[in-house]
Amino acid sequence: MPASLRLTRRTPAPNWKTLLESWDAQQESFNPDRERRFSAMLDVLAATVPRRFTALDLGCGPGSLSVRILRRFPGARVIAVDYDPVTARIGQGALGTFEGRLAWVDAKLGVRGWTHALPRRRVDAALSTTALHWLPAPDLRKLYRDLARLLPRGGVFLNGDHLPWGSEAPVFRDLAEKVRKIRHRGIPLGQEWKAWETWWESAEKVPALRPYFAERERRSAQHPRREEVPFAFHVKALRRAGFRDVDVIWQDLTNRVLFARR
Repeated sequence: MPASLRLTRRTPAPNWKTLLESWDAQQESFNPDRERRFSAMLDVLAATVPRRFTALDLGCGPGSLSVRILRRFPGARVIAVDYDPVTARIGQGALGTFEGRLAWVDAKLGVRGWTHALPRRRVDAALSTTALHWLPAPDLRKLYRDLARLLPRGGVFLNGDHLPWGSEAPVFRDLAEKVRKIRHRGIPLGQEWKAWETWWESAEKVPALRPYFAERERRSAQHPRREEVPFAFHVKALRRAGFRDVDVIWQDLTNRVLFARR
């Protein structure tokens, strides 16, 4: 953690666990199948990795996925990677090192050299939830090539996220949008994201997080404009990176878990 972001003794420490719990609550408000998706990912992990393994949590946020892995698998270690100083600080405050089994890494996924920040050069699995949709296509290509080097033969990658159909599948793309409107019928436009916005507004008022918000704003200026990358792109990019088995193992329309085996 940069020295400039360390809390002073005069800064009251917030209730980090409450902040993590409120994060989970707002995430579930727009993804009610979140726990089912977590469960599917962990079940697949149980079927594909040894009893003792090290996993990467990509775009970990405050560690919602990391802590579920660690609780489910006593022999697991997790390297949690994110570039958002606010959510990472909350995770560190709430979870710490989980008795030495959890390491936090400040790195920007998809850029050249991000893997140099990792404490080890080989992992058994890489996972991500509701995070990689923020990456543009070129960064995703780089990330998948990097993962192919980090994972051994047989290592797995699981991505639970909004993975939409693109122009190659207009019928399914339009159908998914119609179903989305049916499910949100009666909800004012944009209200489904109200809990997300409210959480960030509330977190920004926490004195201990103010320096992290300043750093977050500085880093946000580096991000290119977000683009929606279609599901087919992920499949193609993973195969080109050297992954053998690539397919969906859980799905509710565009809410999917994509599996890839090295």
